[in-house]
Amino acid sequence: MPELPEVETVRQGLLPHLLQQKITDIIIRHPHLRFPIPTQLKAQVRGQKVLNISRRGKYLIFTLPKGNLIWHLGMSGSMRVLLKPLPARKHDHVDLIFSNQTCLRFNDPRRFGALLWTEQDPLLHPLLIKLGPEPLSKEFSTQYLWEKSRNKKVAIKTFLMNSQIVVGVGNIYAAEALFKARIHPATPAQKLSPAQCNHLCRAIKIILRQAIKRGGTTLKDFVKSDGKPGYFKQELQVYGRAGLACYVCNNKLKQLRQAQRATVYCPQCQ
Repeated sequence: MPELPEVETVRQGLLPHLLQQKITDIIIRHPHLRFPIPTQLKAQVRGQKVLNISRRGKYLIFTLPKGNLIWHLGMSGSMRVLLKPLPARKHDHVDLIFSNQTCLRFNDPRRFGALLWTEQDPLLHPLLIKLGPEPLSKEFSTQYLWEKSRNKKVAIKTFLMNSQIVVGVGNIYAAEALFKARIHPATPAQKLSPAQCNHLCRAIKIILRQAIKRGGTTLKDFVKSDGKPGYFKQELQVYGRAGLACYVCNNKLKQLRQAQRATVYCPQCQ
């Protein structure tokens, strides 16, 4: 699933192509995604300009004069900016056509993504209103992490992946941050000391900033036909490396299952 750095990379890639551009048409080939695409969406967005593209957690928000498009990439979704017409492929479900002849094409093989419309404040939408703070914001602090983790018996990695605690820290970056902070992923959240909360908070911010920066270096590829900006090319310390040597201590990395997800860690360093 695309995580926060990937969604932020997509947002940054869309801005130079779509900002202040007028939507002239929307083509909906398959309206049945995670939620049905609103039947009146074409009439609601046609003729409106994209005033801004922002992000909340893993959601992209297209601000228009009369409302907001809310996108979620789901498990397998991707967006491509097409500068010239190309035939639609099997899982190309939605096209947004703009006055500068640019096309934003949404592809989603598993159809777990979403495209929604609201004329209200998008942050008050039922899918967004209960989300926790952004991990790169001042609100996500050592003190916040310490207070939220008190009396929580759940494993710290599972705790971090709860979007009501903090948004956008998915499986990959939770594992990487815990390794950087030298905390075992199965440690109960309530067992973390203030010092560990401080190390973990800092590690999350560092890991996410690095991932966003490395994603940004591949934005030149954003308009290519595959739509994949290569955001997994960064060197990951533990994710996907079970059985290999730890880069720090050279011991073999181990794997365990947490909330139906694989977690790789170093038994020596963590």
